[in-house]
Amino acid sequence: MTQIGECACGQATVRDEAAQWFVRLQEPAIAVEERQRFDAWLAQHDAHRHEFQLLQNLWAATDLVPRARLQVLCADPAVTRKRRPLLRYAVAASVLAVALGLGLFSGLNHSSAYTAEFSTALGERRHVALPDGSQVDLNGRSHLLVRYEQGQRRVELREGEAMFSVEHDSSRPFVVAAGPGKVTVTGTRFDVRRDAVQTRVAVEQGTVKVQGREAADNDFVSLSAGLGTSVDARGQVATAYAVDAQALTAWRSGKLVFNNASLSEVAAEVSRYRAQPLRVANEAVGRLRLTSVFQADDTDALLKALPSILPVAVKAHADGSQEIIAR
Repeated sequence: MTQIGECACGQATVRDEAAQWFVRLQEPAIAVEERQRFDAWLAQHDAHRHEFQLLQNLWAATDLVPRARLQVLCADPAVTRKRRPLLRYAVAASVLAVALGLGLFSGLNHSSAYTAEFSTALGERRHVALPDGSQVDLNGRSHLLVRYEQGQRRVELREGEAMFSVEHDSSRPFVVAAGPGKVTVTGTRFDVRRDAVQTRVAVEQGTVKVQGREAADNDFVSLSAGLGTSVDARGQVATAYAVDAQALTAWRSGKLVFNNASLSEVAAEVSRYRAQPLRVANEAVGRLRLTSVFQADDTDALLKALPSILPVAVKAHADGSQEIIAR
């Protein structure tokens, strides 16, 4: 079992941890260090706070359940005084069962409402565990809004890039809106990148439906594993094309992978990891091709290596930006 304090990787694990903490906090006295560990766990993920609050709500709802019903659910003559923490855990679990059985709360089933906002700074990567078990990895300079309601899971990528691992739920599609496009799935693994002029989608596993944000329901491009597409500023979706999903999502491990990429593409990608942009001097320089792997956290090393790989030089400007010029 995951130890309390570790990062949770799914809804069930988060719920188990929340229940364990809830039981510990019922003790007459709790050590300062233990309270600090709980506060750290609570602040680690929005899903932690969400699940703990739900359990508190359920506990408070026991006043709505007949005392005799609770006594029957919680009775265990084999439990001794020395095992009272286990008894309290059983009571908490029983409250959960009673509340669900009576339909008092929807917080612990798939129709729960959930709203959250996540963002990353330049050079920062962040992993997010959503309450339905879905996972999101955010690249640097990204901004994500999440809203779960009954019958729908909606996410808006306002800026940047995110890798989604969506928990399957055929009754509640997972919809990602990103600029002029949107992606609809029930359960799969895919990457969405929102740039100034387009939104790019690449699928690593499963199938997704990509369409313009205002398109009719039957107007979409279907992508399966190893395929990608882009949506332009007008909401037009390109025909599906083959992609190297592992290379496109190498940023999750801090790598920039270029496979016969033009220097224009390299400059645009590297600029996402620098405070000031990297430009190419002209179209001729931009058409040069590069195949290599670099660390996303050290783009200076890439700029130092370029002149030894291609007939170019890197020129620094007074504003902090840099430009790739012909040598």
